[in-house]
Amino acid sequence: MIPTPSTNHVDFDRVYEPAEDSYLLLDSLSSPGEVSFLTERFGPRNNGDARISSPLIVEIGTGSGIVLAFLTAHAKTLFGTPGILSLGVDINQYACKASVQTVETACQSIAHDSRHASSSRGTGFLLTSFTGDLTSAIRPETVDLLVFNPPYVPTAGVPTAFATNEVNGEKQAVLDADSDVLSLSYAGGMDGMEVTNRLLEQLPSVLNVDRGVAYILLCKQNKPDEVTQRVREWGAPWKVDVVGRSGKHGGWEKLQILRICRGSYPSCGIALIRE
Repeated sequence: MIPTPSTNHVDFDRVYEPAEDSYLLLDSLSSPGEVSFLTERFGPRNNGDARISSPLIVEIGTGSGIVLAFLTAHAKTLFGTPGILSLGVDINQYACKASVQTVETACQSIAHDSRHASSSRGTGFLLTSFTGDLTSAIRPETVDLLVFNPPYVPTAGVPTAFATNEVNGEKQAVLDADSDVLSLSYAGGMDGMEVTNRLLEQLPSVLNVDRGVAYILLCKQNKPDEVTQRVREWGAPWKVDVVGRSGKHGGWEKLQILRICRGSYPSCGIALIRE
């Protein structure tokens, strides 16, 4: 069993605490089917040749950093190679700081745990985690794998994340001190989809054109069937599959994870869980 990163150091008064959605992402990404998919897509080729470049793994909305830490610390196990670069983005500055510590702690824990000595050299490399608005600060077509656990709860609106201050005659965006920073992690606006819709619009431009793939978590109220159909209407080479489900017996917060990828690469488009 792959260890879950510790978040004991995180201030959950300011940062989203890992919950069912976070653990569903961990379980889905480490399932045998997805490990096979990720290894084939990003690991060394069967003939021993290395990939052209190290995969760039980006989590949008890192929160505590538990998912980013899981992917980074267990890179060799999940991707078949330790040669991954990871990057975190969150609109909450406290989440950015927490996620860096979570990743560093997870990688150090693997290195010092004798039970995982063989994998201590299998951790990836964290570039940084920075404050930003979705993928706006990321270069086009550079992301190989994107993970997004969005603010998916239907609400009357999406909280104002940024206020504009004028410093030395220039306008700068800063986190609105009067806003509830935790509401940024769950308030999704109409159908819980206002933020997710923006991210979906950005996927075609930010994902690597050859091997880009995204994992996006949705709840029942987000109308995931409509999201799936929308992606399919993008046409070839896009593929979308459900690769994780949770909460089948409880309330409206039934969760599922969509894997969205460009289908020209080997293995893309294979459904790896049972309906």
